[in-house]
Amino acid sequence: QVQLVESGGCSVQAGGTLRLSCETSRYTYRTGSLGWFRQAPAQEREGVTAIDRDGSTSYADSVKGRFTISKDNAKNTLSLQMNSLKPEDTAMYYCAAAPSITAIQALGRFSAGFGDWGQGTQVTVSS
Repeated sequence: QVQLVESGGCSVQAGGTLRLSCETSRYTYRTGSLGWFRQAPAQEREGVTAIDRDGSTSYADSVKGRFTISKDNAKNTLSLQMNSLKPEDTAMYYCAAAPSITAIQALGRFSAGFGDWGQGTQVTVSS
């Protein structure tokens, strides 16, 4: 059973920082590729970032240089550090998992709606 539980979303001002966390089951953490996608009202889903079993990462162009994905092996937890937040980052953020594939492949799958995901956590950035 895939378990993905997000936390950390809240309202911040533009230029601020947030750190999202995702608790996963040990099996999901160890065997799959993990990442984040986001979806704002009336907008298409966007794959934000992914990390594969080897630690390779992939990022959407819109967040490169501002967001960082990381894994905590001791806690089976995935994190997303978000810096220099912009109003256009406002969305529901979902932690996602896919079978063990490359980070680039996982990012594409998350954007296309494939994989498993949690309930989401809301991020709101005000100008």
